[in-house]
Amino acid sequence: MRKLRLLCAILISAALAGAASAQAPDFPSRPIRVFVGFGPGSGADITARVVGARMSQILGQQIVVENKTGAGSSLAAEAAARAPRTAILC
Repeated sequence: MRKLRLLCAILISAALAGAASAQAPDFPSRPIRVFVGFGPGSGADITARVVGARMSQILGQQIVVENKTGAGSSLAAEAAARAPRTAILC
């Protein structure tokens, strides 16, 4: 029983050591785009800009808020779906 525990401890520590050495590249590496489905000055726009400013400070990366109005916010959803990985839909 002790040998099994020792073997498990060795395997777990080896797995953790391997995971620590395999780090992902710094994310995000380019500006983050936030798509808002409502017009400038709306509640959603103001919220996205306030949250984006704080996120920018925390992440050290530029946050760009883009308003895509129309079609019940479907245009913003489509823009976010087609954007590169650094896009958020509000």
